[in-house]
Amino acid sequence: MGFISNMKEEIRIIRERDPAIHSSMEVFLYPSFKVMMHYRIAHKLYEKQHYFLARYISQRGVRKTGIEIHPGAKIGKGFFIDHGNGVIIGETAVIGDNVTLYQGVTLGGTGKEHGKRHPTIGNNVMISAGAKVLGSFTIGDNSKIGAGSVVLSEVPPNSTVVGVPGRVVKRNNVALPQETMNQTDLPDPVREDIASLQKANAEITNRLLDMEDEIKILRNKLKAKEIKEKEQHEDL
Repeated sequence: MGFISNMKEEIRIIRERDPAIHSSMEVFLYPSFKVMMHYRIAHKLYEKQHYFLARYISQRGVRKTGIEIHPGAKIGKGFFIDHGNGVIIGETAVIGDNVTLYQGVTLGGTGKEHGKRHPTIGNNVMISAGAKVLGSFTIGDNSKIGAGSVVLSEVPPNSTVVGVPGRVVKRNNVALPQETMNQTDLPDPVREDIASLQKANAEITNRLLDMEDEIKILRNKLKAKEIKEKEQHEDL
C-alpha cells in the first residue's frame, strides 16, 4: 500500500472510531494519524536495514505526538490509537488487524529476553488506558484488556483481562464484536471475590446459628429429663 493509500486508510479509521472528529481536516491534527505516518515510513526503512534513518524518523514522531512506536514493530490493518499520549510499542511487537489502544498503553518486554521479547496482539483486540502488556506471548483474538491491567502471560481468544497482575475472565468463548469493545463493560474480579466471601461467611454464620439452636434444644431436653428422673427418684 502506497503513502497516499495509507493516508486515506488512516483518515477513514480515525473518523470511524473517534466521534470527536467532525471533518477529515481535523484528522491531520490527530496524534494517531501523525505517528502512523511516521511509523509507515520508518518501518519501510527499517526493513531495508536503514536503521539510523528509521529511528530518526520514528523519534521525530515521538517528539510530535508523545507516542513511541519502534520502527521494527509489525502493525496490521485498521490500527487505532485513541488520544495516545504515553503509548509505547516495542521493537518485536506484532499487532493484528482492527486493534485499538488507548493512552498510556505499553507493549513492552521484561528486559530478560533476547530475540522476540514483546507481545503479539491478535485481531480485534482492545487494550484500555494505562494497561501494560509485558513479555513475549500472545493476546488472543477478540480479547479485551481492562484499564490499568498488567498482563504478564498468555491470554486465550475471546477473553477479558483485568487487575494487577492481569486475570483472565472468559466470556463464554463468544467473540466480542468491535463495536462492543468499550473500556467500561468489564467484570470486577475483586468485587466478585469479596461477594463470594461474604456469601460463604453468611452461610457459615447461618449454620452456626442453627447449631446453637440445636444445642439449646438438646440442653432443654436433657434438663427436662434430669428433672423427671429427679421427681421419679423422690417418689420412690
